[in-house]
Parts: sequence; C-alpha cells; structure tokens
Amino acid sequence: MANLMQHSTFQTTGSVGLRHDTLPMRLYHKAKKLGTWDPRSLDFTQDVLDWQRCSPEEQETLLTLTSLFQAGEESVTLDLLPLITAVAQQGQLEEEMFLTTFLFEEAKHTEFFRRFLDDVAGVKKDLHMYHSASYRKIFYEELPQTMSALLTDTSPAAQVRASVTYNMIVEGVLAETGYQAYFDMLERNQIMPGLKQGLTYVKRDESRHIAYGIFLISRLVLQQPDLWDMIEVRMNELLPYALGVIQEADSSLPAGEENRFGLRLTDYVGFAMDQFNKRMNKIAKARQQTFDQLFHEQDDLS
Repeated sequence: MANLMQHSTFQTTGSVGLRHDTLPMRLYHKAKKLGTWDPRSLDFTQDVLDWQRCSPEEQETLLTLTSLFQAGEESVTLDLLPLITAVAQQGQLEEEMFLTTFLFEEAKHTEFFRRFLDDVAGVKKDLHMYHSASYRKIFYEELPQTMSALLTDTSPAAQVRASVTYNMIVEGVLAETGYQAYFDMLERNQIMPGLKQGLTYVKRDESRHIAYGIFLISRLVLQQPDLWDMIEVRMNELLPYALGVIQEADSSLPAGEENRFGLRLTDYVGFAMDQFNKRMNKIAKARQQTFDQLFHEQDDLS
C-alpha cells in the first residue's frame, strides 16, 4: 500500500509564522507587485506596422530568435513542477510560496511570445525547424530529464543538478544572452515597442527566478559542501551546448548583417561567457557565507 502523506503541525499556526525577512519571501513579495502584468494588454499596433516593413530576411531573424524563446518558455513551464514538489515535501514553505509565482510567470511568458507570433507576425507554420542540435540537447533532453528526476529523487545532489540546468544555464546564460540580442536589435532600429515592453517585463521576472536559483544552490552547498564539485562539472558539461545554441542560430540566419538588423549572434558568445562566469562567482561567494547571511542577503543575487 502506498504511503500517504500526513501533516502533524503547520508552520503558520506555530511560533515561527512566516519568515518575511528571508530572501525567498522578499522575492515572493516582489513577484506580487511586479509580476502581475498581462500579455494581452500590450499594445502591438506599431509592432504590426514594423513587422510589415521588415524585409523577409529581417522577419526570418525575428522568427528565429522568437521561436527559441517560445519553445524555451513552454519547456520551463512544463518542467518546473517537480522542483516545486521537492521543495514543498521538504517543508520549505517560503520557497514554495515564491515558486508558485515562478510557475505562473513562466506560463505567462509562454503566452506572451505566442501572442507576438499570432498577432504581430501572423505565423501559422511549424517553427521546430529553428531548433538546432544544441538547442534540442538542452531543451528536449537535459532540462526535462534533470527536472523529472526530482519526482523520484529529491536529494540535494538531484536538486543542484536540476537548478544548475534550469536557473544557471537556461535562464542565467541562454535567456539573458537572448534578451541582450533582442534589445540591441529593437533599440538600434527603433522598432516594435510592444515586443520590447513585454521583453522588459519577462526579463524582470526572470531576474527573480535566477536569484532564487542561486539562493537554492547556495543553500544546498552550505548544507553539503561536496556538492560544489558537481556544480562545476554540470556547468562545464552544459556550457558547450549553450554556446552551440548561439553559434548554430547565427549560422542559420540570412547572410549579411544588413539582412538581420545589424545583428550577429556570434558577437554574443562573449556576453554568454560573462553570464556563465557571473553565475559561478555568485555561487562561489555563498561558500564563504553562513546560513543567516544567505537567508538575509540584501542583494537579490541576480
């Protein structure tokens, strides 16, 4: 017979209550204030006109980048639930409360990019052709596998492996690099204010997600210092695929910078490496902290 989960006490009716001064709760409070934007309220009127003025090659550039974000956002929405379950089972109430906003926001990001494809680009075709080998390795294999592993293994090692894949590589390296490319392209050419506004909201949401990921990994490393070696191995294992996503997407774009808004994705390999090193340094910093310092960190760590 299966073991049925039971409760013996509840944190919020005990002496502890809710720990509002901890980083997860501060992120939760920020999410309530800043994460309530609605993709359906964005004004895409000018974006439609700008899209129509784009050359076919420029439209192809936008579709390439958007298709990577679209499937990526759907993937992280589908794959997050095992982490929420693992955190909840371990009684980390404040962290679970933040993670409820996390999943909501990922779902909203999925809606946002699809609205751009539907209402601005008017795209009906299958976009899977834009997913390169490195992209498929991360989003079709590594991300779902490491996250679903938490359904049967909630150990610190399994949580670290999942969070490194999700928060550090997918969000902290790939998404951050993609935002930079998007903003450079849109601002340089003064186009698509609705898309840019939505991306600003998405990036702000993701900064909280990354901050939590760094917090989670740091907490687990403080609990079990030998996990640091696993973090280094996992980060370095996935880095070639992350850089491959950028390089392969660039090689698929129309030749000539004039056909892609003056954008060369290979120019962002250095930016991606900077993001990679920034994440590693933030986690390394936590090895020198106490639990109290970590939980009350004033910087949101993003």
